[in-house]
Amino acid sequence: MNLGDPVRALMSARAGGVSQAPYNACNLGDHVGDDPVAVTHNRALLAAHMQAEPVWLTQVHGNRVVRLSRTPDPSDPDCVCPTPGAPQPEADGAFTTEPGLACTVMVADCLPILLAAPNGRGVVALHAGWRGLAGAGAMQGQGIVHTGVAALCAATGSAPAELRAWLGPCIGPRRFEVGADVLRGFGRDPDQGAVDARFVSCAPGKWLADLPGLARDILQSLGVQDISGGGDCTVSEASRFFSFRRDPVTGRQAASICLR
Repeated sequence: MNLGDPVRALMSARAGGVSQAPYNACNLGDHVGDDPVAVTHNRALLAAHMQAEPVWLTQVHGNRVVRLSRTPDPSDPDCVCPTPGAPQPEADGAFTTEPGLACTVMVADCLPILLAAPNGRGVVALHAGWRGLAGAGAMQGQGIVHTGVAALCAATGSAPAELRAWLGPCIGPRRFEVGADVLRGFGRDPDQGAVDARFVSCAPGKWLADLPGLARDILQSLGVQDISGGGDCTVSEASRFFSFRRDPVTGRQAASICLR
């Protein structure tokens, strides 16, 4: 992926770590039942590759994006100053304008999205399941992409058209079977049957959803034009990626981005 200088970005895969089956090999999730020693080792490998310390989140399929800073800001409830042993913030995205802080999200079918403002002004990492992407439920239409783009633009003085975006591996459009609730979450009418290119009817009351395509549509609607990635399917590529839909007991890969 190329998100410009001075940005470092990385997407992990299964290979390279020390976890044993069924989490083999580079599981980065500390909440899935894997040996904590193995997870700590694997996370250290990621930190070494990033040349920065990844900041982990407790992801809740919402739309909150926190700001990572080395300086505490009591006036900002979304400011997180990483300290050893501190609780992980509940959020599905993180941004920073400071070098050396790696915004990091974990996935195993959900879509990781990395964005960078020009000239090293700031970066953001987002975890986008369908609920977070659609802004379903209490989020009332303001999904994780909306809040992430708005936060990065506000912090860096950038316009959305200046951002670069990368979509990581996720459940692909031939494997993501959904029901009417997902269509309604994205403002589609399930009674229409074959709704549009993002939702293709595959059985009575079932559709195949294009998660990266939906993310691309939302990014473009916000003014982001430079969008890459989104072609790898976690479910189909078992040797490369963890997939919760394919294997209910499995690990997590991570997407991470920082300023150098």
